[in-house]
Amino acid sequence: MISVGFLLTTFISIFSIVNPFTAMPVFLALTGDLTEKERNKQALWGAIYMVIILGAFLFGGQYIISFFGISIEGIRIAGGLMIMRFAYSLLNPAEGGRKITPEDEQESQNKPDISFSPLAMPLLSGPGSIAVVLGFGSQTTGVFDAVLVFVAIILVAVAVFGVLYVAPRLIKILGKTGMTALTRMMGFIALCIGVQFIINGISMLIV
Repeated sequence: MISVGFLLTTFISIFSIVNPFTAMPVFLALTGDLTEKERNKQALWGAIYMVIILGAFLFGGQYIISFFGISIEGIRIAGGLMIMRFAYSLLNPAEGGRKITPEDEQESQNKPDISFSPLAMPLLSGPGSIAVVLGFGSQTTGVFDAVLVFVAIILVAVAVFGVLYVAPRLIKILGKTGMTALTRMMGFIALCIGVQFIINGISMLIV
């Protein structure tokens, strides 16, 4: 039961930061000239690359932390601040949760394959989601916990592919108002996650 709870918490946390709903408009704009089959292939490979990127940081994160001499407490506090900044962009209508610059989006228009860049990185596995994975990785107490986090990443990838697969129909159903409400809801969840990461990091320093 504890394992299921940890898996669910990890899944919700990563999914809210990855937030494929904010990636949908850019994804559809960049794949506008493709057929439905080609667009779905881009979405599938984007989700696969996301698993590879986040999995690399999950299992290699401890080596990165050790190499730079960064404490676990520092990772959690810094990750929390980064997540809070990203969450604010989702809550702020002026920002709209944009993950790539207009220049990057324009450059990607001429790319035949956008599954790795900019879809997988930075749209799906950007600094925020990497910070969450590093944070959960720092909380694992054994191989089983690390495997659970990786399973959560895979489940998020499946959900991401599902969202991008139905993106054309979903945008029509939700409309601009619905997309804004959904983005803000994800932003609030992300904000709570960021605050909790900071609390956990400070608690470790005090104790």
